[in-house]
Amino acid sequence: MRRFALPLVLLLNACAPVTPGDTPTRALPASSDLPPMKTFGAPRPVQPVRSNNDLALDFIELSFQLESGRALPVFTRFEGPISVRVTGKPPASLGTDLRRLMHRLRTEAHIDIYEAAPGNAANITIEAVSRSDIRKALPHAACFVVPNITTISEYKPNRRTPRTSWSNLRTRERLAIFLPNDASPQEVRDCLHEELAQAIGPLNDLYRLPDSVFNDDNVHTVLTGFDMLMLKAYYSPELRSGMTRGQVAQRLPQILARINPGGENLPANYATRTPRAWSEAVQTALGPGATTGQRRDAAERALDIAQAMGWRDHRRAFAHYANGRLLLASDPKAAQSHFRAADQFYAATPGADLHRAYVATQLAAYAISRGDGDTAMVTLAPHIDRAARNENAALLSTLLLLRAEALDLQGRAAEARTVRLDSLGWARYGFGSDWAVRAKLREISSLSPLKG
Repeated sequence: MRRFALPLVLLLNACAPVTPGDTPTRALPASSDLPPMKTFGAPRPVQPVRSNNDLALDFIELSFQLESGRALPVFTRFEGPISVRVTGKPPASLGTDLRRLMHRLRTEAHIDIYEAAPGNAANITIEAVSRSDIRKALPHAACFVVPNITTISEYKPNRRTPRTSWSNLRTRERLAIFLPNDASPQEVRDCLHEELAQAIGPLNDLYRLPDSVFNDDNVHTVLTGFDMLMLKAYYSPELRSGMTRGQVAQRLPQILARINPGGENLPANYATRTPRAWSEAVQTALGPGATTGQRRDAAERALDIAQAMGWRDHRRAFAHYANGRLLLASDPKAAQSHFRAADQFYAATPGADLHRAYVATQLAAYAISRGDGDTAMVTLAPHIDRAARNENAALLSTLLLLRAEALDLQGRAAEARTVRLDSLGWARYGFGSDWAVRAKLREISSLSPLKG
C-alpha cells in the first residue's frame, strides 16, 4: 500500500498518500518537439548483504502482517503458474514495462509467471483506469491491489467485505491491480512493480528496510535485489499456502541457506521495530490534510522519537529530511542543516545510496541558488549513476538538470547544453507530459542567479 509520497521540492514522486488500511496500494503526447523518451536497458539490481537471521525476520514480518498492523493467520501465495492479463485502456509504456518485470521475476526470483493470451482469463488482472476512477474507489490511492475481483467497478460495493479481505484468504487464485492510465510512464511502472510484488508476495511494508519497495518512504521505485530475494524465498518449494507463522519460520533457515549462502556467516543486526507513533508522525508531516504548524510539530516529533530510539540509520535520516523539507521556505539555513544530517546518516546506512541521491538534489539546489557551481558539481557527482542503476528517470533527469545549471555557473555553457538535452529524454519518461517536463526545466533553471 502506498501510504504517502516522499514530497521533494525538486522531484515529483510516483504515488499520492493513501489512508492506512488493509489494501496494498502504488499517455504520452502524440507529437512533441522535445527529445525522444529514453528508457532503461538491462537491470542492475544490487544484492543485499546482510545476515540470513535478519532476512528471516524481515520475511516473517512482511508476510504475516498487513500495514494496518493486523496479523495474517496463514501464509498465502499462488500455487502453480501465475497468469497475468492487462485490461482497460493501458498507456503505451505499460506493455514493455510489464514484460521487463515478468522477465525479472522469472530469472531472478524463479517465479513461473507469464502473460495470458488475449481474451483469456488470468490469475492477475491489471486494469488500467483513470486516476479519478482509482480515487473514487479508494481515496488518496494512486494504485492498489485487491483479492477476488477483476474490475474496479466490482471493488467499491465489495470494499471492507469478506470477499476482498486479505485476512480471509487461504491461497491466492484471483487478484486485480488497478493502475492509472493518465500518469507519467514512470508513475505507472512504479505502481506496477509494487502492486505486482504485493499481488504475488508480501503484503506489509517496513520502514526499517532501506533497500526495498516494501517501505512506505517510496524511495525505491523498482524491485530491488532484496525484493527479488524475498520473492524467491516466497516461492521456494519448502513453503505452501496455508502454513502458519511457526511453520514458515521453521523452514526459513534452510531456504535462506540455499538461496543466499553469503548471508549464513554474517552477524545479525537485529534492527529495532518502528514504533507506530513514528510512522504516524511521518505520515502527518509529509502526508495530506495537516496544517503547516501540524506538519512541523509532527516532523519534530518524528525526530525526537528517532533520537530516543537511538537510531542512526535511514529512519533517523528520514526524520531529518522531513524537518528540512518543512523548513525550506521559512528557514533555508536550518533546512540545509537537516539535509546535511540526513546525508550523514544515510551514508552510514548500508543500502541507502539512493536515499542520498534524493537528498543531493536539495543540497545541490541550495548551492546553485547561492551561485556555487563547484559545490553543486561535487555534491551531484556520485549520484547520477545511482539514479540510473535504480531506474529512476525522474530523479536522474533532476540530477542532470541541476548539473547543467552548475556547469553554467562554472562557465561551461556548451557542456551544460549537452547535459540539459540528455536530461529531457529521461524527463519524458519520469514526468510524462510536455508541460510537466517544461515545468521541471523552468523550476530548476530558476534556481540559478544567472537566470534571475
